[in-house]
Amino acid sequence: MIYEIILGLIILGSLILVISGNRKPYISMFWIFFIVLLPGVGTIFYLLLGKDYRSRRVIKPDELARFDALRDKAVGNSIVDTLPNDKYNKLASMMRHANDTPALSGNEVRIFTDFTPMFQSMLDDISRAKSFVHIQFYIVENDEVGHQLSSLLIRKAQEGVDVRLMFDSWANLFVRSEYYDHMRRGGVKVQSFQKLLPSMFTRDVNCRTHRKIVVIDGHTGYTGGMNIARRYRDGINHGVWRDTHIRLQGPAVSQLEVSILADWRFCTKELLNEPRFFPTQAITQSDNQAIAQIVTSGPMDEWNTVMQGMVQAIAQSRRYLYVQTPYFLPTHPILLALRNAALAGVDVRLMMPAVSDRSRLTLAASKSYFRDLLPAGVKIYLYNKGFLHAKTMVCDDDFVTIGSTNLDPRSLEQNFEVNAFLYDENIACRQRDIFLDDMKECTLIDPEKWQHRPILEKFVQSSARILTPIL
Repeated sequence: MIYEIILGLIILGSLILVISGNRKPYISMFWIFFIVLLPGVGTIFYLLLGKDYRSRRVIKPDELARFDALRDKAVGNSIVDTLPNDKYNKLASMMRHANDTPALSGNEVRIFTDFTPMFQSMLDDISRAKSFVHIQFYIVENDEVGHQLSSLLIRKAQEGVDVRLMFDSWANLFVRSEYYDHMRRGGVKVQSFQKLLPSMFTRDVNCRTHRKIVVIDGHTGYTGGMNIARRYRDGINHGVWRDTHIRLQGPAVSQLEVSILADWRFCTKELLNEPRFFPTQAITQSDNQAIAQIVTSGPMDEWNTVMQGMVQAIAQSRRYLYVQTPYFLPTHPILLALRNAALAGVDVRLMMPAVSDRSRLTLAASKSYFRDLLPAGVKIYLYNKGFLHAKTMVCDDDFVTIGSTNLDPRSLEQNFEVNAFLYDENIACRQRDIFLDDMKECTLIDPEKWQHRPILEKFVQSSARILTPIL
C-alpha cells in the first residue's frame, strides 16, 4: 500500500512538473504518456532529458556585457546596421537583438569540405600563435589526429602562449584521462564541459556543448561541423566522412571569442575579460570581404536563436534553398518553413546520408518526415559515398549558414551550438556549387515509389518518429 502511494505521488509530481513547464503541447504529451506508461523510469528520463533550462543563464548579464563591450571596441566601424542586400535586414536585426551579435563586415572566409586541409590549415595557424589559442570541440579523441593536436598545443604552451582546450565530457566518455592530463602537465589549460560527476546525477547531464570553435590570437577562427578524431580524416566503413568547416579572419572572430569565453566562465567560474583577448580587428582587404554574424544557441538562452534564424532565412528564400544535415528530425517550425517554401515555388532540396552513424532507429525516424515534404515538392537526396556530416544551408546566391547545428531537437533546442550566418554572394555561390557537386553522389527519392514502399517499412518509420524528442 505504501509503495502504491509513493509511486502515485511520484507520478503526480512528475505530471505537475511537465504541465507547469508550459512546453509545446506535443512535447508535453510525449512526456506525460512516457511517465504514465513507465512510472519511475519515465520520471528519471524527464528529469535528465526533458527539463527546460531557459530560466537559467550561462553567465551573468553584467559579465556578458563586459565581453560584448570588449568585442564592440575591437570590431570598431565594421558593424553593419543595414545590409547591402536589404532582403536580409530583418534576419540580421533579429539575430542581433536575440543574440546580441551584430552583422560585421570585412571577413575573409574559406570553406573546407575535407578534414585534412582544414586540420593542416588550423595547425599552421596555431603554430604561428603569439598570444593565445582557445579551442572548443565536441569530440577530441586520443588517436593520432588528437595526438598531433595535443603535441602542438603543448609546444605552444611551453613557448609562453596561453592555450586553453574545452571538450564535452559525455562525448569523450571513453577517452582515457591520461590524454588530457598529459596536456595539462605540458601547460595546456584543459577543461571538460559539464564534468561527468556530479552532472550525471543532476539535470545538467543533458547540457552538452556541440560547438566547434578555435580562436587564435583573436584574429583567426574556425567553426563548423568537424571534430578532432581519426574518422573525420579517414572516413568510416561505408565510405568518406563528408563535412563542412570554415576559417574566418576578421571582426567576426571576436564573436567566436565571446562564445568560447562565456562557456569557459560557465565551466570554470573563471572570468577572462581581458582586452588582450579582443585585439583591434582590421577589415580584410582581399576580394573576399564577407559580412558575417556568429549566432549561438543553447538550453539556457532566452531564445532558440539558431533555429529562429534558420526559419527566417527559409521564409525569405525566393529561388532556391539547399540544405545539408546528417540527421533530419526537424522541429515543427523548421518542417513547416521547408514545406511552405516548396509550396511557394522555391526549389527546396534536402540532402542527408543514406546510412546513419547513429542507430537505425534514428534513420527510420528521419525518413518518416519525408512524407511531409515530398508532396510539397521538396527534393530529397540520400548521400551514398559515405557519411554526410555537413550542417549547411544556402539560398538564392546571397545567404549561407554553416555551423554545428543539426536539424534535430537536440541541436535545435538542447545543445550549445554555434553557426556562422554569411551574407555574401561569393560564399553563397561557392556553397551552392559544393551542394550541386555532392548531388552527384546521391540518390534522389522518387515520390511515387516512396509513397508505395512496404507497409511494414512505413510502420517502423512512424513508430520511430514517436521517439523523436529523445533521439
